Amino acid sequence: MSATDERGPEPATTYEQAREELADVVRRLEAGGLTLEESLALWERGEELARLCQHWLDRARERLAAAAPPDDA
Repeated sequence: MSATDERGPEPATTYEQAREELADVVRRLEAGGLTLEESLALWERGEELARLCQHWLDRARERLAAAAPPDDA
C-alpha cells in the first residue's frame, strides 16, 4: 500500500499477514526447543508484528470514526 498522509506511507504488510505471522511466532515460542538467540529474535519480531497490527487497528478505528455521523447529543 502506498497511500501517504501526514503519518507517512502505509506498511507493506497487511493486517491479516501480520496477524497470521504473529500467531505463528507465538506458536513457535510456545513450542519451545529454541536457543536463547532464536527465542529473542522471535520475540522481537513478535513485538514488531504486534505494533503493526495495532497500527492497522488504529487506522480502522479512525476511518470508522470519520465515516460515522456526528453526535447531535
